[in-house]
Amino acid sequence: MTSKKIYTLLVTLVLATGSATGALAADPIKIGVAVAHSGDLASYGLPTLKAVQLVVKEINEKGGINGAQIEILAEDDVCKPEVATNAATKLVSEGVHAVIGHICSEATKAALPIYREADILVISSSATTPALTQSGDYPNFYRTIASDDAQASTQVTFALEVLQVNKIAVIHDQGDYGIKLAEFARQFLEKSGRAEIVLFAGITPGAVDYSTVVQKIHHSEAEAVIFGGYHPEASKIVSQMRQRQMNTIFISDDGVKDETFIRVAGANAEGVYATGPAYISDNPIAQEYREKFIQTEGTEPGAFFNNAIAASLALTNALAQAGSTDPEAIARILHEQEAATPLGNIKFDPTGEPIGIGFTMYQVQDGRYVQVQ
Repeated sequence: MTSKKIYTLLVTLVLATGSATGALAADPIKIGVAVAHSGDLASYGLPTLKAVQLVVKEINEKGGINGAQIEILAEDDVCKPEVATNAATKLVSEGVHAVIGHICSEATKAALPIYREADILVISSSATTPALTQSGDYPNFYRTIASDDAQASTQVTFALEVLQVNKIAVIHDQGDYGIKLAEFARQFLEKSGRAEIVLFAGITPGAVDYSTVVQKIHHSEAEAVIFGGYHPEASKIVSQMRQRQMNTIFISDDGVKDETFIRVAGANAEGVYATGPAYISDNPIAQEYREKFIQTEGTEPGAFFNNAIAASLALTNALAQAGSTDPEAIARILHEQEAATPLGNIKFDPTGEPIGIGFTMYQVQDGRYVQVQ
């Protein structure tokens, strides 16, 4: 069956009214969306919120799920753990049936025990820390993005096989997301035996000046830097490197593959590499929602938009197929049945990892990220 036919079937199922059980028809289905609306990382959170709104608007306009309308309850977690716990507590108290979020791994990790205690399923479009699925602590957690070990593997393979560098500096922001990604990169580099790690160091997030670590990179004679962290710090480090006339290759992650990084770093962003989910430009679902977003917002979608559309479609499909808001029934569909999404047809393995989703490499060229792998 083609992707388009599967998508048509999915929409038919989701928009069907009057299910045999009628389990969803009486009350609205409450979906929480806990992401950053404000702060430095709002450019990651707002595309996810807008993605959910687009999917829900379409479903509600065509009758809802089995006759029930969907209600979105949005909370701003600012990508901070302490705020995320407050947001999760509020969503639970408001009776959400499922949550799409959180964006940042640390915020997700802080909020998950609250949802687990309340038996609420959570699907993130961007939280990549492996332990969220691999620890077994959060059976209620799913994601529509691959984990950091896959991301680090992509970075290291690209550095060694495509760029063919021999000396690499690995730095991180000391956060749960950044340090884990850096540690995986170090492990893959050590296992390869093909390059020397000339520096492994952490930085202080939010600092104004990173000249100390830039100096260390310079003295290490690194040919490339692999950075685990987010765009506010990356833009400063890259800019200070270029101001010192350092041509060291800069390789980072999906926390840096964001238009805000390019806007802040300006010309210094040129040539920077960052991993991110593959953009499937010929996928009809990706095309449809991109066009809807542009019509609504007047701009291109931002980071993790396709992943958030995927999370929204997977969740709403599971609700429609289950004919219930019971978390066990929803989980069974998520694990057993594929949903057509902008990223392809996906379902989830027993740990909540998406089957068939990976990372690819992008580079800033002429002021925009271009897929180069």
